[in-house]
Amino acid sequence: MTDAVKKRLHDALRACETILTFVDGVCFGAYERDLLLRFPVERQLEIIGEALGRAADRDDSLEEQVPAIPRIVALRNRVIHGYDNVDDEIVWDIVQNKVPAVREQIKKLLKR
Repeated sequence: MTDAVKKRLHDALRACETILTFVDGVCFGAYERDLLLRFPVERQLEIIGEALGRAADRDDSLEEQVPAIPRIVALRNRVIHGYDNVDDEIVWDIVQNKVPAVREQIKKLLKR
């Protein structure tokens, strides 16, 4: 794994951990009402998608190890380009159920 790929993985890992810190102890209702929380969570999702997309462009084996990369990149595109159509319930589900798993997959990759 190249240094450039490792850097992107570290960026994605940091963004996952940042999201989980932001939402720790927060319920969906509070998330949905808090613009000052939703926007930074969405920004971190953008970073995860961009970082993993760039890493996968440099290392074809990453998509085998993190099969969700295409969906993560698609989410990034949706948040950026479809900003007016972001569904808070979908984002919340991703934050609660997908981000922790992706974080663990990235940690395993970086340990190698």
